[in-house]
Amino acid sequence: MTPAPPASPAEIPVTVVGIGADGWAGLPAASRAALAGAEVLIGGPRQLDLLPPEHCAGERVAWPSPLRPAVPGLLAAHAGRRIAVLASGDPMFYGIGRALTEALGPDALHVLPHPSAVSLACARLGWPVEDTEVVTLVGRPAARLAAALHDGRRLLVLSANAATPGAIAALLRERGFGPSRLRVLEQLGSERELTYEGVADAWRHEPGDALNVVAVECRRSPDALRLGAVPGLPDAAYESDGQLTKRYVRAATLAALAPAPGELLWDVGGGSGSIAVEWMRAHPSCRACTVEKNPVRAERITRNAERLGVPGLRVVTGAAPAALAELPTPDAVFIGGGLTAPGLLDACWAALPVGGRLVANTVTLESEALLADRYRRHGGDLVRLAVAQAVPVGGFTGWRQAMPVTQWSVTKSGDQER
Repeated sequence: MTPAPPASPAEIPVTVVGIGADGWAGLPAASRAALAGAEVLIGGPRQLDLLPPEHCAGERVAWPSPLRPAVPGLLAAHAGRRIAVLASGDPMFYGIGRALTEALGPDALHVLPHPSAVSLACARLGWPVEDTEVVTLVGRPAARLAAALHDGRRLLVLSANAATPGAIAALLRERGFGPSRLRVLEQLGSERELTYEGVADAWRHEPGDALNVVAVECRRSPDALRLGAVPGLPDAAYESDGQLTKRYVRAATLAALAPAPGELLWDVGGGSGSIAVEWMRAHPSCRACTVEKNPVRAERITRNAERLGVPGLRVVTGAAPAALAELPTPDAVFIGGGLTAPGLLDACWAALPVGGRLVANTVTLESEALLADRYRRHGGDLVRLAVAQAVPVGGFTGWRQAMPVTQWSVTKSGDQER
C-alpha cells in the first residue's frame, strides 16, 4: 500500500510560529504569511502585542493560566478555523510546541521556528552551542541548577522572570561557586537589547527586564566540596544521621542499578536519599521516588535533593510495602532497608516489569538469608562488598574494616514474573 503523501502547510490545521523580541520586523516571509492568513491568533499577551493589526486581522486569543491543561479545549473551541499559535523563539525548544504535539500529534502541526534565545545568546557570547549546557528555570525551582555546576563549565540559564539572575547568584554563593561570572542578556534581538555582568559573590544588580537569559561561567571556590559527575559523591555532600549508603558501596550500587535516561527508580528505605539523588543526577530526565517511614529523615532527604540539584525527587513518607501501592511502575528498585518487613521483597519484585532491575543491600545475617534464597530462585549476582580505610594506629597506619555489605542484583526476565 502506497503511503499517503505528507500534508501541505495549507492543509494542516495549526501553524506554530516562532517570534523573537524583534517582533514582526524579524519574521521571514513564510511566518508573516501564516500570521496574516490566520483566522485565530493564539499566544501570550506580550507575543500578541508584537503583531501589527494592519497585517494580522485574525481574532486574538491569549493563553489562560495554567496553560497546559487549557490547550486541548482552547484548540477544540476554534476547530475548523485557520489557527496560528505564537511561540517565543524556537517552539520546539522548551516551548509551546511540545504541549501542542502531545495534544494534537506532530502531523497536525506546521512549525515555523525562529532562532532560539540560546542560539542568539551563544552568538553574542562567542560560545559554541554544542559545548554549552542549557538549564531552564521557567516554571522550575532554581535548585535544579545545582546539578549542572562543575568548575570551568559554561551554562545558559533560561530565566523565569526579572528576579532569576539574583536567585542564580545567591544559589552560586550557597553552593560554593561564588567566583562564577554571570552575564545577563536582556531582550535578545530587539532594539532594547542589553547585557550586564558581575561575579556571583559581589552581585549587586537590581532586577531588570523579565525577558532575559543568564550566561554562567562556573568557578568553584577553592574550599568548596568538589562534586563529580558520576555516582559516589563524598559522604560529606549529604546531611545525615548515619543512615547513609557510604560512598564506595553507593558507587557500586548505582553501577548495578544502571540508570538510563527517562527511567524511574524506587528507593525503598531512603535513609538520607543518596541512592535516589545520584540516580537523578545521572541524567536530567531520570526520575525517582524514595520511601522513608521516618518523617525526620524524609524531610532530610528533601533537603539533600534540593541542595544537590534534584528538587524533583518525590519523597513518600510511610512504611513499605503499604507505601508502594500508589507509586508508578518502576524501571528499577533499590532496597536499602527493611528487607525483613513482611511482604516487602515480594511487593517490589511484583511491581517490576520484565527487564526491570532490583538491587538490595544488607549488613545483617537475617536479611542476607533472604537474599541468598532469592538468588537461588531468580539468579542474578550475589556479591559481598568490603571496604577498609587507612587510619592511624599509634605512630603507624593500619586498616579499619567497615561492616561488609551483601548485595543482590538481578534483572527480571519473562519466566521470572512470579
